[in-house]
Amino acid sequence: MSDLKKMYKTIMDDDFPNEVTISFGDQRLIYKKRLWKIADDKTGELIEKGLRYGDNPDQQAALYQLVSGNLTLAGCTYINPGNGLISSITESDMLQAGKHPGKTNLTDLDNGLNILKYLTDKPAAVILKHNNPCGAAYGLNISDAYSKANMADRIAAFGGCLTVNRPIDKVTAEMIALNYLEVVAAPDYEEGAFEIISKRKNLRIIRLDKLNDLSSYRNIKYVEFKSLIDGGLILQQSQSSAVRSKEDLRIAQTIYKGKEYKIDRLPTDKEYEDMLFGWSVEMGITSNSVIYVKDCVTVGIGTGEQDRVGVAEIAVSKAYNKFADALCFKKHGIPYAVFNLEVTQGKRDVNLLEEIALDTRESKGGLIGSVMISDAFFPFRDGVDVGIEQGISAIVQAGGSERDFESITVCNEADPKVTMVFTGQRVFKH
Repeated sequence: MSDLKKMYKTIMDDDFPNEVTISFGDQRLIYKKRLWKIADDKTGELIEKGLRYGDNPDQQAALYQLVSGNLTLAGCTYINPGNGLISSITESDMLQAGKHPGKTNLTDLDNGLNILKYLTDKPAAVILKHNNPCGAAYGLNISDAYSKANMADRIAAFGGCLTVNRPIDKVTAEMIALNYLEVVAAPDYEEGAFEIISKRKNLRIIRLDKLNDLSSYRNIKYVEFKSLIDGGLILQQSQSSAVRSKEDLRIAQTIYKGKEYKIDRLPTDKEYEDMLFGWSVEMGITSNSVIYVKDCVTVGIGTGEQDRVGVAEIAVSKAYNKFADALCFKKHGIPYAVFNLEVTQGKRDVNLLEEIALDTRESKGGLIGSVMISDAFFPFRDGVDVGIEQGISAIVQAGGSERDFESITVCNEADPKVTMVFTGQRVFKH
């Protein structure tokens, strides 16, 4: 076991060069490897190193920042040396390094910013794990946003990456200090806040002042590289959201065999707000995905499944589990799993456990009145049926299925009627 623990404390050397040059025709891009001088957590010796390791401790990895050149293809400028966010993080940005960051720490942070760039109008928090959000929320202030995002999935948030779009104050810092996180990133830290969260010595605390201007990154494109098993490459333009306001959402309608089908009920202002928030979060979730959002907080997140009805059901199951856990934690101060174990050991009253189960069932895991969001169209009505059975009030989907008429029909026949909009955009993320 000691050898296994040692594995995760590895600082792997890498054989990647300090500089990389990539040519696209006559365009030449120069990248410099990012290195940080960070004190060893045991000896205190300064070690100059880039990424701690890649996805796993036995994979070399390196982070490169573009330092010279631009890339323009098909009339679109994709890369600009002045736009560095993650790749430009220096030692001074790491208020507390904790230890050399690994690849997954920075990719989680990057995806958090990918979501937050659409959520700049209000205080927002996103907690990520394995490059997917565990919980995301708007709040009245940043402590409210963090509390809601954390309670949306306390279990998955353990060891996660927190990104926020407002300075962290002492109230938020006290809440963060109660949890175990790997990374916290904010535009700044108010007086006394850093001292509170820095008590967790291995926590990476990052200040990114460019978060104050994150909305400017909404329209910035970049090139995504996918390396293939045979050494080949697939290059693609990065995705960006076509939905910025409710005017960009289309009331669901279609024509099938000469007959027009259209949603009967228009969305309310509150539903539109949840739709826009949810679609922004959806931009950062691995496909196939279906999520549920209520009051601008994620309720259930289903990711990376092969079929859409299956992921809709998984998101429901997660919503129930997370709701029960949050309820138990608020009432009894311990996780649901621990409470359940103590009941089986005779240490807790089984009636208290049944109360939590009953409240969860009656509330349908917090899904009643929520908005269901899908990153692509529903090929059959069964996925829509899953949401309606849980009491959702609205649906956001790409639209464009041959069977859109079925989804529209079932929404109109629901009691109460469910509204639905099309984005006209699929947002797969692989």
